[in-house]
Amino acid sequence: MILYLILFLLFVFFIRIIITLKRVQCNNSNSFVAKKLSVKVMAIIGSGGHTSEIVQLIHSLSSAYYPRIYVIASSDKMSQDKVLELEQKLQAHATQQHCKEHYQKFCIEKIPRSREVHQSYITTVISTVYSILYSFPLILRHKPDMVIGVKKSTIVYVESICRVQTLSLSGQILYHFSDYFFVQWPQLKARYTRAIYLGLLVN
Repeated sequence: MILYLILFLLFVFFIRIIITLKRVQCNNSNSFVAKKLSVKVMAIIGSGGHTSEIVQLIHSLSSAYYPRIYVIASSDKMSQDKVLELEQKLQAHATQQHCKEHYQKFCIEKIPRSREVHQSYITTVISTVYSILYSFPLILRHKPDMVIGVKKSTIVYVESICRVQTLSLSGQILYHFSDYFFVQWPQLKARYTRAIYLGLLVN
């Protein structure tokens, strides 16, 4: 478990290096969304209820957030179906021609799952390393402006609605690395001052 956590931290650290290098190359601005005509979004899709939360967040974004890159596990057929269903809804809700063109710009990238259900922690170390190495080229190739889920790039982390009193393990780690850290309960905001509380983002 400790080794798994170390590998995860190394992955986050690598992402931060990429982000820092990109920011050095860009001119400073108060809002990269305002400066750019569009914001390339990479959404890291989990599984089960986490998939539904990310899907709802993406659905709430404006048409300026495109193209959208969805990263899912190669064995996660359910998440792929949910993403395709979401994209169909986005295109159906677009009323102007230019919005329709924006909503059509998306792709799905598949990576090896780091850990299957009931997989032993020993073999998880190997599969996690493989998954991390597989993910690096995706970041370098797409160069997203914003990454949702774990993001010039901005790291935006939204803690699960299930976490009321304490952060999840991912939240405890990314609280120190993310640019914007959202919680959905005032109890968490009181304990974690860097967090941003805007009420329930996903319901």
